[in-house]
Amino acid sequence: MLKLVRIRCFRNVTTSEEETMISQLIQKIQKTKAPICVGLDPMLGYIPNHIVQRAFKDFGETMEGAAEAVWQFNKEIIDNTYDLIPSVKPQIAMYEQFGIEGLKIYARTIEYCQNKGLLVIGDVKRGDIGSTSSAYAVGHIGSVKVGSNVCRGFNTDFITVNPYLGTDGIKPFVNVCNDEDRGLFVLVKTSNPSSGEFQDRLVDGRPLYELVAEKVVEWGEASMDGDYSNVGAVVGATYPEMSKILRKLMPKTYFLVPGYGAQGGTAKDLMHCFNEDGLGAVVNSSRGIIAAYKQEKYAKFGPEHFAEASRQAVIEIGRASCRERV
Repeated sequence: MLKLVRIRCFRNVTTSEEETMISQLIQKIQKTKAPICVGLDPMLGYIPNHIVQRAFKDFGETMEGAAEAVWQFNKEIIDNTYDLIPSVKPQIAMYEQFGIEGLKIYARTIEYCQNKGLLVIGDVKRGDIGSTSSAYAVGHIGSVKVGSNVCRGFNTDFITVNPYLGTDGIKPFVNVCNDEDRGLFVLVKTSNPSSGEFQDRLVDGRPLYELVAEKVVEWGEASMDGDYSNVGAVVGATYPEMSKILRKLMPKTYFLVPGYGAQGGTAKDLMHCFNEDGLGAVVNSSRGIIAAYKQEKYAKFGPEHFAEASRQAVIEIGRASCRERV
């Protein structure tokens, strides 16, 4: 049986004197020479059949069986890539589809990645107002008092947040981010095809994504650590000309860049996401890495060696991103 992941509790939580999250991310990027984030977004269709069938044999064709397959898939990919990358980004929806059993694996994956030295960006895209945003923030990047203990929920290092509700919806996240030395990535210009329906609409003659960018800079002013803020932005690789504009508007904001690979973003499209110092962005690839074995160029690995294909994909993405930063 899958065990409920133990929620970490501490009798005393002290103010961290360690480097903030954005500094840790930059250091890991510089160490690995790979501004890459592996998107751990498992669908059963991505998982090789031998793993799925083994999980079903042990736990049945149930939510528990599906969750076990996800865990075994994640673990192999992490074990084969952790030394090459600074970070991972599990998309919580891919775990929520399997109910409570899936959320157990989400929490287990986070803890396993952190034990491997990786920073974890929880792709949760939360956003509400007042106490609700505060509760979301506490659950994902903060801590909560339970009797005489202080406990952490999912304990991710960063999360993605939705700014649609404005400052009321973002400030509670920023407050917890600052209190706990964690990080945020605020949706600004997303990679999906219909993002322009709202994000490109003109407001007083300017596209909405530019106005959101300016608010992100404002929200991040109290979260600076050196040249960059712990409040970052999500900027899709699929709109390179807009990335160029946003880089100028947000020179001290770190970009989380989705849309590379399977969604159509190319290495050349990444160029404007980075600053002249070669920093400023971490590039996410999900299907292009975790389902690499399904691509023709990695077919030689086959389903049995899917994680080795993922490792090779990481190496090649790292090389491509380095070329564009030079």
